[in-house]
Amino acid sequence: MIDAFLNYELLRNTFFTGIIVGFIAPLLGTFIVVRRLSLIADGLSHVTLAGLSFGLFMNKKYTLFALTPFHTGIIFSIIGALVIEQLQRIYKGVREIAIPITLSVGVGLSVIFIALADGINTDVFGYLFGSVAAVNRSDLYLILIISAIVIITIFTLYKDLFALSFDEEFATVSGIRAKVIHTIFILLTALVISASIRIVGVLLVSALTTLPVATSMRIAKSFKQTIFYSIIYGEIAVIVGLIAGYYFEIPPGGTIVMTSALLLGLTLLFKKWYSMITLKKD
Repeated sequence: MIDAFLNYELLRNTFFTGIIVGFIAPLLGTFIVVRRLSLIADGLSHVTLAGLSFGLFMNKKYTLFALTPFHTGIIFSIIGALVIEQLQRIYKGVREIAIPITLSVGVGLSVIFIALADGINTDVFGYLFGSVAAVNRSDLYLILIISAIVIITIFTLYKDLFALSFDEEFATVSGIRAKVIHTIFILLTALVISASIRIVGVLLVSALTTLPVATSMRIAKSFKQTIFYSIIYGEIAVIVGLIAGYYFEIPPGGTIVMTSALLLGLTLLFKKWYSMITLKKD
């Protein structure tokens, strides 16, 4: 793999993208899990798929169409995030209904545009499950910009996001502009989801924002530790998953998710074993 890494730019781009995604997805995923919005990744990923398939259709029908499927996917993801935000304001008593509504519309649009773009082809398959050679240089630069936006925003608004994650009512009373912060947060989620799809794929992207966090929560003693361990677990899952995907010649999305699941299982077993040892000593 080292020779291929040195000789093929697409493979290098994918690996570097994986490192970036392995950092920003668990970073934002910690806030997503704590705020009990884990399903939002599924909703936005299917809206992003609608954007990707729309881009494929437009590129097929209009050869001079300026945007790539990756660009249209990001645009649709942002629109989907704003729709979810608006629906949550309309359905205040049952805010969670906004996610299945958006997901359903995303799936419906995806089916239509995929059919118009000649059905399930290699490109669509790569978007669904990820690919070890799907990222070109322009995509990498765009993902770098997205990661910079996400990291800077989170560190700038860390106190506000932390307060809203644990007690939204108290945060609002304290003067935090909850609506503005929540809108920014959901837009960041849209950017992270659309960026992660290039590596993990639409159907598996939510795992990268939740499994490392779930694993970290079993051993972390503070919120910051949860973020730190989540990123470590995320990076391990991405690196091992990409290498396994390359050698077995299968989409990396599955290997990344299964690596994350294995890390979660091992951590749970270790935690149980450690608790039993501690009880025996006492």
